[in-house]
Amino acid sequence: MITAEPIHSGEHLAEIMNELGITQYHLAKTMGVPSIRIHDIVHCRRSITADTALRLGQALGMTPDFWLNLQRMYDLDLARTTTATSTIEPLVEVSV
Repeated sequence: MITAEPIHSGEHLAEIMNELGITQYHLAKTMGVPSIRIHDIVHCRRSITADTALRLGQALGMTPDFWLNLQRMYDLDLARTTTATSTIEPLVEVSV
């Protein structure tokens, strides 16, 4: 089975910015953050924090939950590809 590489939240941000014609500098100034923050997120070198999610949501007319969920999904997908859990015996039985 071939699995896709996890998609960083910065890739989504870059795509949205491109579609809206917004530069990293303009977004950073609108959000009141250093432009390096947006640059690092777009280049997948930095995660989206709660503070950044609030600011992105306000600047782009989206909910902060959208941005935090994208980051959470990326973090979990990445962990699934790098963390071995098959040898961990469950302490509690999960009922479905």
